[in-house]
Amino acid sequence: MIGYYVHHQGRGHLHRALAVQQALDEPVTLLSSLAPPVGHTEAWVHLDRDDLGTDPRDPTAAGRLHWVPVGDDGLAVRMQQLSAWLATARPRLLVSDVSVEVALLARLHGVPVVGVVLPGRRDDAAHLLGFDVADRLVGMWPPAATPAMLPGLPAHVVRRVEAVGALSRQPLREPGVRRPGPPRVVLLGGAGGSAISADAVTAAMRSAPGWEWQVCGPPGPWVEDPHALVRDADVVITHAGQNAVAEVAAARRPAVLVPQDRPHDEQRVSAAALGAGGWPVLVEETFPTDGSAARLERAASLDGRIWEGWCDGAAAQRFAAVLSGDRVMGAPA
Repeated sequence: MIGYYVHHQGRGHLHRALAVQQALDEPVTLLSSLAPPVGHTEAWVHLDRDDLGTDPRDPTAAGRLHWVPVGDDGLAVRMQQLSAWLATARPRLLVSDVSVEVALLARLHGVPVVGVVLPGRRDDAAHLLGFDVADRLVGMWPPAATPAMLPGLPAHVVRRVEAVGALSRQPLREPGVRRPGPPRVVLLGGAGGSAISADAVTAAMRSAPGWEWQVCGPPGPWVEDPHALVRDADVVITHAGQNAVAEVAAARRPAVLVPQDRPHDEQRVSAAALGAGGWPVLVEETFPTDGSAARLERAASLDGRIWEGWCDGAAAQRFAAVLSGDRVMGAPA
């Protein structure tokens, strides 16, 4: 039996976990502060939050860890819940997606750890400690992109990362005959929040009057599954989170990426790597409110079929192979 820790920020961690759970032939218990999805019937351990305090003290333990605020009741209960489960369930291994502290706790219980590695500048002491205690490291991008997705990491850590390709919860969809009508653009927000304002979106729409716009997620209404809208779009404007990029890639749609501020420059590093790697994207440092018509036309001219090298639909199976102890084979180039 495998334990899978799911971080509660955003929804990409959860979508990954559910896809990998389906690809495995052994029981998986998910551990998270998130509530289980509607209809989820597999084992789920609900964890208390450890980030609700108003005045966290020494949350990084002098830079050695990422989040261990002194005197936080939520942290104490959360770690007790994890410890109790590790001691009684005795999992074969634990996937940490993603927490250095959870990886350390599992290893202190004698449980092997597979660490999910996120893009960004992760050469700080806490990340390096987490990488060192993990038995294996997995990245959600094609192998050739690893150096660009993890700038500044020591070479011996980069070599350990087993890149399985982008993992989409949706099936692949090759471009086909488009539905009649004006060109369509989807602005795809994320559960992790957005710095794009409603006024900025209105201004962008005014500068591309010939385009049909659909806003999904902040600053617009949340759409639990926007896949059909993404498939129907000629261009997708989105942040540079891993899950959003994977969904766009699975739908084979060109994109305008507007990276949001995240810890460790996660989205800015991802967007830079994608922009420099020949993928069908345009990268904007901030959300553009003018010149949208020309920008969208330029993006629409990019060939979305190139995404096959980023997301080929087999990432969950490759991740499952890692958890089964096998080598990663056939990841996209």
